[in-house]
Amino acid sequence: MEKENLMCLLRIKGTEVSLVLEQSVLSWTFNKRRAYRKKSLTVAIPVNEIVTVRLGDGKQQTKGVAPSTQFTVYHVSRKSSSKRWSLQMVTFTAPDAQVAHSWVQAIQKKMFETGHTRPRKLLVFINPYGGRGKASRIYYSEISFLFQLAGIETDVIETTRANHARDYILEADLQTYDGVVCVGGDGMFSELLHGLVKRTQSDSGVCEDKENAMLTPCSLRIGIIPAGSTDCVCFATVGINDPVTSALHIIIGDTQPMDVCASYNDGQLMKYSVSLIGYGFFGDVLRESENLRWVGPIRYDLAGKLQVDMHVGCMQWICLLVVCDCYACWCCLVDII
Repeated sequence: MEKENLMCLLRIKGTEVSLVLEQSVLSWTFNKRRAYRKKSLTVAIPVNEIVTVRLGDGKQQTKGVAPSTQFTVYHVSRKSSSKRWSLQMVTFTAPDAQVAHSWVQAIQKKMFETGHTRPRKLLVFINPYGGRGKASRIYYSEISFLFQLAGIETDVIETTRANHARDYILEADLQTYDGVVCVGGDGMFSELLHGLVKRTQSDSGVCEDKENAMLTPCSLRIGIIPAGSTDCVCFATVGINDPVTSALHIIIGDTQPMDVCASYNDGQLMKYSVSLIGYGFFGDVLRESENLRWVGPIRYDLAGKLQVDMHVGCMQWICLLVVCDCYACWCCLVDII
């Protein structure tokens, strides 16, 4: 029966197909060749891009007691000209319920044997006030059901003040989580980054204020659901600021290691950074933009115009100390999912 489950004849909407489950690919070939095609159509899906597989028809969730002869595969769909991902599903009809059940078990086994480790439980922080103020709607209307579909358990916290997420991470028991997720912009990501790196160093007994300290990499990964004004970190890691695309990357366990830079002043840690460090004009623009949040993402353009018109200049010295032996303490401190 195991051999039959890896290759057998099934049907999609009444059309016969040959379904094959290999080590890393699930593929099916339509056995009825179209007149205008020289070859039969074959569709192939990487196993590590399957979100889940379930018994029954995904479009018709019946509550019948009889075992279903159908099973539905939910998978990532890519557009060749875009980095945007979407969720697609295909329903197969098997000769009997036992064959359908065996296929579901075989695909599920391959999913967890192939690719990255998938998260089972996530701690989600939503910033309802940041960026465009749409974080809560984005999460509950577009993302929540994807996590549920993939069988990921979530604890959701809506932040009520600045550094709420950072302070929670510093104090909470995080042992049951596989990662933390922020629904917001770059500021929300910065809170999670600082909270997670600080918590990791505290648990490891590492003093952050020592510039030559060997910082401990974080075991938890950070996921980003973009809902901010610019979403720079999301663009840098995923290539697009689309919430569904980011959620699908998180679900399949896709990761992107990132270097973390620490800034010090007079022997005291100032900030961690993974994207950029602004000084002078850029820093003034960011500071001024905080007073213009009510106008939305265009606030950066307005703040930049104001700073140019003010002709404010400054003269400072910046010293960079490169310590080759300590490169490891900056490199790959966090994984982005």
